[in-house]
Amino acid sequence: MDLNYNEEQQMLRESVERFVRQHYAFPDRQKRLADGRGSSRELWQQMAELGWLTISLPEEDGGIGGSVADTAIVMEGLGQALALEPYLPTVLASVLIARLGTDEQKARYLGPLAEGQLQMAVAFTEPQARYQLDDCATRLEVRDDGMVLEGGKSLVLGGQHADMTVVVARSSGDRKSPDGLSLVLMDRESPGLERRDYQTNDGQGAVDMHFNGVRLPASALLGVRGEALPDIEYILDLAIACVASEAAGAVSSLCQATLEYLRNRTQFGRPLGANQALQHRMVDMFIAQEESRSIALYGAMMMEEPDPVARKRALSLTKVEIARTARHVAQEAVQLHGAMGVTEELSVGHYFKRLTAINATFGDSDWHLHRIAQCDHQQ
Repeated sequence: MDLNYNEEQQMLRESVERFVRQHYAFPDRQKRLADGRGSSRELWQQMAELGWLTISLPEEDGGIGGSVADTAIVMEGLGQALALEPYLPTVLASVLIARLGTDEQKARYLGPLAEGQLQMAVAFTEPQARYQLDDCATRLEVRDDGMVLEGGKSLVLGGQHADMTVVVARSSGDRKSPDGLSLVLMDRESPGLERRDYQTNDGQGAVDMHFNGVRLPASALLGVRGEALPDIEYILDLAIACVASEAAGAVSSLCQATLEYLRNRTQFGRPLGANQALQHRMVDMFIAQEESRSIALYGAMMMEEPDPVARKRALSLTKVEIARTARHVAQEAVQLHGAMGVTEELSVGHYFKRLTAINATFGDSDWHLHRIAQCDHQQ
């Protein structure tokens, strides 16, 4: 397995890094969080013009036909910038539509997506589930005149911006049955939908949704009714590959910020970086940075693995390892900055919050270690 970027990927990486340098100054992010704006529609439109929104879509659906590694390059750049735009939730939803959608569904959603007119999200988390994808209490009742949603979803990432949401619901079976899960497309203004938007600790934001008899047409069904679990598992693995790259980008920014601080901060007439003990800690941070990049690229490349068990095992290993390296770098960065590291005025604390959130998103280390053991038992 070649863990190096090819020429086109290197050009994409340079383009992404140039974009984030020009448009993601940390004070601008603070202002957008303070006034409640968060995501910028202007930046979203520019992402669409650059083709980022369709990298993961096949060419026959109007996409670029790129690999998961290509999408991961964009995620790494957004991680370096602590970007607030709902890029990942939109990618996950669009991939589901490309995999499962009818020609009519693809035309309705993927066309506007490519033009930057649409933002999307995926709602699969419920409070009682604790990361279990097949633990779903939201019910989908099929009727002669359409479908009805009852129940609710929590922590829908990017849901506060989403014009359309892919919802995981149970159309048959018990609450924890692996069979009977379905996917439906729900517009933001659907009657019976109650939303509670809130700010998360890392600034990204999320939504809790409650479905009070939300009526949907039969055409809102995405894929085959009752057979959605394999596609949901694929999307979870794709999400892990993406946040691993985002974490690698954040780790890179933390290492750079800490190195500059140690070079410029003086104590007793000498730079802090002259202290040999701190130099050793800085070296350990850079080793962790390279490890995070390697494991993130490994995870992205393993998304091409045709065996779903091997793919799940590889992505769980990716999540466990990226959690370890990110936690180490984030804690060291805060320690080496001293009390300044946890203030709102310094970017270090914001990276720490985001990496902490990533560690708990799409399954924590304990859950993924259990998943690895299950995969080993199946092989």
